[in-house]
Amino acid sequence: MDITVEELKERLDKGEDLHFYDVREEHEYEEDNLGAILIPLGEFPDHLDELEEIKDEEIIIHCRSGARSGKAKSFLEAQGFSNVRNVLGGILAYRELED
Repeated sequence: MDITVEELKERLDKGEDLHFYDVREEHEYEEDNLGAILIPLGEFPDHLDELEEIKDEEIIIHCRSGARSGKAKSFLEAQGFSNVRNVLGGILAYRELED
C-alpha cells in the first residue's frame, strides 16, 4: 500500500517518528530534501543489515517522481519486508502540494 503526498505531509507536520528514506542521488538530496535518510537506490542492497531490524515496521520511501522508490519498494518486499510504502509522485508532487 503506497502513501500519498497529502498523508505524508500531514504525518511530517505532526512530527511523527517515521522510518523515512530518500533513494535519490546525493546531489539531488543536497538540492532539496524532506528530511528522510539518504540511501541512493544503487546502494540499497548494501544497507539491508541496518534495515533488517525494522523489517516488519512501516518504511516510507521516496524519490523524485516515485519510479526509483517503486523499485526500492519491490526490492525490499522481495527481501521479506512487509510494510513498505512508496510516496506517490515523489518529491515533485510533495512540493506541488506546498505551492
